[in-house]
Amino acid sequence: MLHALPLAESLAETTTSLSGWLTGLFSGTAPEPGASSSAAGIIVASILKATVIVLIVQIGMLYATWGERKIIGRMQDRLGPNRVGLFGLAQPFADMIKMLTKEDITPTAAHKWVYNLGAILVVPPAIIGFAVVALDRNLIAADLSIGALFFFAIGSTAVMPIFMAGWGSRNKYALLGAMRAVAQVVSYEIPQVLSIVGVLLLAGTLSMNGLIHSQGPIGDAFPGVWFILLQPIGFVIFLLATTAEIERTPFDIPEAESEIIAGYHTEYAGIKFGLFYLALYFVTISASAVGAILFLGGWQPPFAFLAGIPGWIWMTAKTLALVFVFMWLRGTLPRLRVDQLMAFAWKVLVPISLVNLMVTGLLAKLVAGRAPLMVFGAFTVANVAMVALLIWLVAGWRRFNAARQITFERPAVQAVGAALRRGAA
Repeated sequence: MLHALPLAESLAETTTSLSGWLTGLFSGTAPEPGASSSAAGIIVASILKATVIVLIVQIGMLYATWGERKIIGRMQDRLGPNRVGLFGLAQPFADMIKMLTKEDITPTAAHKWVYNLGAILVVPPAIIGFAVVALDRNLIAADLSIGALFFFAIGSTAVMPIFMAGWGSRNKYALLGAMRAVAQVVSYEIPQVLSIVGVLLLAGTLSMNGLIHSQGPIGDAFPGVWFILLQPIGFVIFLLATTAEIERTPFDIPEAESEIIAGYHTEYAGIKFGLFYLALYFVTISASAVGAILFLGGWQPPFAFLAGIPGWIWMTAKTLALVFVFMWLRGTLPRLRVDQLMAFAWKVLVPISLVNLMVTGLLAKLVAGRAPLMVFGAFTVANVAMVALLIWLVAGWRRFNAARQITFERPAVQAVGAALRRGAA
């Protein structure tokens, strides 16, 4: 026991120093080993930041696949992966080795440059978005003043490699899946962005750390509460639109295997198919992290007395909670038809998000600078009114559609047959 104490203290000091070095690396307050303040030092620091981000996200992606298979397996009364490693924890690494060793097949008729670039270019937009994700007060690679705008702008470029993959494959099913993906992503970007504009209006900033500071007990900016409490409608719209953006069930129309085989990556195999799989989970994790920043207070604790817990723990927990929601939706809801999907974006989400934005702008002007409790009360009343109005409109729409349905009277033959059966009885 006496020998264990110095070892424990040494490990604690090593962990503290490593945490301090990472914080200094991402905040720019501490020099990196062997680096100077010259251009070479900046390049070394940037490479180290990118390496740390990729390693963390890669490990998170591997165990996100394991977690999803376990969660959906539990929902469907199955065990999920349980053979490779304890509780199947080594299964993601076995899948990675299998993917790397599979034969790489390129169709003879494919546009080889476009075909190969489509698989390569789909990953960078999914990784670059993590540069503006704040894991803690100083754990952020690039705390841009337009961090939120940067994230969504980078994410919108993913449609180009997706269309390149479908077009370059020279396969009609792949092309159809790519066209569906482009239409879906472009359509759902509108309600997704509109759903966060109310948050940006309340926070008065586009910086990720600025958005977090405007929520929770540590920040001293307006409004001082999590935005999910002020913008529940915006949060639901963001969740649905983001699910469509990352092409997860029930919005996985571009990959509807029952209709178009596997969508835009039908002709891909081996590591190239693995890149699409990689990008899907990267985007799922990054979208969950940004959702936690925008609506759940990011690295801020829910109460002031919990401020002693490191911020990255809160951020990780909130991100995993949203990742679980995406997995839950996949294991619960059936796939929509393509016409239902597009109608839902333009006829439902866009009008609701516009109304929510107008109400938010008006209330933000009226309650600016007020106490958090007063702000919360005003937005609660407004949100309840909007939900009641929405329910009333939906009920009216359903009555209108029911009145337009064509009904048929029972044929006379059936009536005669029923009369004869009654007479025989």
